[in-house]
Amino acid sequence: MADTVIEIEEPRPGITLVRLNRPEVLNAITAELIQGLRDVLRGIQDDAQVRAVVLTGAGRAFCAGLDLRGYGDLPGSPEHGEGVPQTGLRGQRHVSELVEDFRRVRAPIIAAVNGPAAGAGLSISLLCDIRLAARSASFHASFIRRGLSGCDIGVSWLLPRAIGFARAADLLLTGGSLDAAEAERVGLVSAVIPDEELLDAAVERARAIAELSPFGVWQTKELLWANQEIGGLRAAVALEDRTQALAGMTEDHREAVAAFLEKRPAIYRDR
Repeated sequence: MADTVIEIEEPRPGITLVRLNRPEVLNAITAELIQGLRDVLRGIQDDAQVRAVVLTGAGRAFCAGLDLRGYGDLPGSPEHGEGVPQTGLRGQRHVSELVEDFRRVRAPIIAAVNGPAAGAGLSISLLCDIRLAARSASFHASFIRRGLSGCDIGVSWLLPRAIGFARAADLLLTGGSLDAAEAERVGLVSAVIPDEELLDAAVERARAIAELSPFGVWQTKELLWANQEIGGLRAAVALEDRTQALAGMTEDHREAVAAFLEKRPAIYRDR
């Protein structure tokens, strides 16, 4: 997919690198970019050969948010156009359905935030399972600075769970920003990496995941997200119990135990 708004590479077997590719406008989002990203995510969501995904931006930014010069035509737009409310809601849903597209991908998704992540860029980074930041990265809750609500594309649910309600409210209500060091301090990212080492570090994280049991990784991701929506410990543990019982019946579990006892690397077959 070279020379398109989304680039895909395979830096190592089982690892898919997805790059937002509009560097001339800091990877600002348009209908074309969002549709391209959604198509990629849907294409790999059930692909057992994809064991981990790295998402980054081309050039010096991760994603600057909405392209204020225009979002572009939506897929399937009526020939004669629509009224303003209908068009606005269709455009909003076209972006917000990314939430489900990210969640449905079995493989963990690692955001390699290589520069500014503003507005929708912040939201997209929050949809990833792991976030690594370059030292030059920054995070900007910029929706409210454009005359909109500060809450968009899941950020009102995701950000408080990542950094706590008080900090999230402060950022979203003021249109505030965090540099990479502060983002790591408050728990928005798990590590800050020198710019020139970021992509290698993200691919190495992906490699560590890709070497593990595919079913175990898939179910760990599912439970981490599902238990964010469960209201109590008992329900969370009940879901864990069922998952562990299923995992314990797989051939890969037996292989992992044998490999540990025999002091050798496990060979997983996703069975």
